[in-house]
Amino acid sequence: MFHPLRVSEVERLTDDAVAVTFAVPPELREAFRHTPGQHIALRRTAQGEEIRRTYSISAPAGADPVLRVGIRLVEGGEFSTYALKELAVGDTVDVMEPTGRFVLEPRAGHFAAVVGGSGITPVLSIAATLLAREPAARFCLIRSDRTVASTMFLEEVADLKDRYPDRFQLVTVVSREEQQAGLPSGRLDQERLTGLLPALLPVAEVDGWFLCGPLGLVVGADRALRGLGVPRGRIHQEIFHVDDGVAGTAATAAFATAAARAPAHSTLTATLDGRSGNWPVQEGESLLETVLRSRSDAPYACKGGVCGTCRAFLVSGEVRMDRNFALEPEETDAGYVLACQSHPATAEVELDFDR
Repeated sequence: MFHPLRVSEVERLTDDAVAVTFAVPPELREAFRHTPGQHIALRRTAQGEEIRRTYSISAPAGADPVLRVGIRLVEGGEFSTYALKELAVGDTVDVMEPTGRFVLEPRAGHFAAVVGGSGITPVLSIAATLLAREPAARFCLIRSDRTVASTMFLEEVADLKDRYPDRFQLVTVVSREEQQAGLPSGRLDQERLTGLLPALLPVAEVDGWFLCGPLGLVVGADRALRGLGVPRGRIHQEIFHVDDGVAGTAATAAFATAAARAPAHSTLTATLDGRSGNWPVQEGESLLETVLRSRSDAPYACKGGVCGTCRAFLVSGEVRMDRNFALEPEETDAGYVLACQSHPATAEVELDFDR
């Protein structure tokens, strides 16, 4: 559900990134109380077209929620351009209630994250909340950025290092400039991480790994960890950017295969907020698009298979997804799909958005 919220602060983080804070009125505090690591969707209408984008909450979780997100400028990005060049204190933006499963409920243990660029945003909330609430917890943050000047939330991360010197370990890498101290510059790929991680911390003793950032970084870190013997259940991922040139090729091939095997006529039954509907699926459209033709309240944000907002349970029938960068293997094994990427593979398909 979306709520109109007033912008209370716009802070310039770098030349191409801002932190935006929204004022949460008392009557909406419960609705916007988030688990560290969750995200919100922002909505605006420009030239008659609705634009939605998903941004992770950077602020620690608490009883009195602070709704602060980091927004980095994306080339050609309609919402990020608006946020950096036009959005001002006092403006009102439609904000969806927090969602997402890239989370960590504070508990004792040793945790670590490998992040790239704006991937720091949810991990900052995770680390800050964990260290504040759980004295028996430790956190190692390995972050990669292009340059020091492009690094988001520098002060907030430095504050964690000063506040928890014995429990917070920080390792920084920049890919496009040399540093006077720290690790040599260069990208954090699978090969480099395979050698680096065991030198930094006892990999096998880490209770949870959080990987967030561009697709290449997350995939490389996941493969490095799996190669080092880390069980899949301890690795949590969230993609912040997908190279459409690479992913688009795979998606096109997947769609062609699905289209070739799709039934000539399909019907979708979907349950949303306790109400069910039944609609014919038009040629080429995703199941989310089918629902949206009659139910504008269907949940979605990116429509790119990245945020997971449109996750639904497949009650019956079969579907084929073009791409999936949001659901964990355990979720797909349990029967969940991304409606924005799903196309019918049987004449009858039923989805439940409420599970």
